[in-house]
Amino acid sequence: MSEYSIETINIRRTFKIDRMARKDAGRILVALDDVNLQVKPGELFGLLGPNGAGKTTLIRILSTLLSPTSGEAYLNGIDAINDLKRVRPIINTVSGGETCGYGILTAAENLRLFTELYGIPWKVAKPRVEKMIHVVGLDKFKGVKVNKLSTGMRQRVNFARGFVTAPKVMFLDEPTVGMDVNAAREIRDFIRNWQSENPDCTILLTTHYMAEADELCDRVAIVDKGTTQGCDTPAALKKMVQKETALELTISGDEPVPEHWHSFTGIVKLVATPNPSEKVTGIRALLDSADASGRFINEITSTGRLLLDLRTSEPTLEDVFIKMTGRRLTEVSDSKPGSEE
Repeated sequence: MSEYSIETINIRRTFKIDRMARKDAGRILVALDDVNLQVKPGELFGLLGPNGAGKTTLIRILSTLLSPTSGEAYLNGIDAINDLKRVRPIINTVSGGETCGYGILTAAENLRLFTELYGIPWKVAKPRVEKMIHVVGLDKFKGVKVNKLSTGMRQRVNFARGFVTAPKVMFLDEPTVGMDVNAAREIRDFIRNWQSENPDCTILLTTHYMAEADELCDRVAIVDKGTTQGCDTPAALKKMVQKETALELTISGDEPVPEHWHSFTGIVKLVATPNPSEKVTGIRALLDSADASGRFINEITSTGRLLLDLRTSEPTLEDVFIKMTGRRLTEVSDSKPGSEE
């Protein structure tokens, strides 16, 4: 068995902007830039970053749905780029928000179909299907055609579809996006339980939810603009900012904040997010001491802007992201890849 369950070597992926996007037509977008990862068997490994960071592009490459522009990728020692017949039977993918399946089939029939596509005998597949139906709370709906289910229920079918084949390497791409709080909690509980029951299996999870990565992952890679900025356990990453104070402010006005605020004495990193619809600006600042907060607040009010809300908290993984990238985790990229390069 390979030392790593997932290994990428200098993975790079570029796209050419679609001709329909006249402003940027012909421009090359770098979605992944020499990404190197080593994930050990049995790990629950997280990719934490905002939308547009390159997380989904990497998942698509590893799940054989997209070829990289350059680089190498291996799953359990198998070449994931050139040996698709060997790698596909051992992997599966669940993408949050997807409702894949065949509408004219029931929930149970869809799960059976996917086990048959993987060549799993029904004698083996049947208890898996029954278990997954129960796990995702579809007992009362297993005989209902998928096109008659609500969007949330169809998402549950999609989630069950990924695990029912008992993959050796599982890719979860924002699996709880769009789910209500209770459904997301149930899904996270299942992920933890499944991992404990299948200690040799590996999960690669992408998310922009800090709490999800902190709660579930053995290790986390911070991803931004197609590159990995850091990789360690959630606890070790947070130690990078444990001596600092996180200050969350809302101030009046949506105009840009003065440039010197970013280098104000006592501020390690500052990110300002204007909200034009409400005519306010949100500020997340990392301070090297609690004393710096008073001086900074005085600086804000001296410019005539009102302090509308103030909170302090223990630094989180978002603060690690801010320190590494100078951006908030919740920022959304508007980059839209077009034709492949």
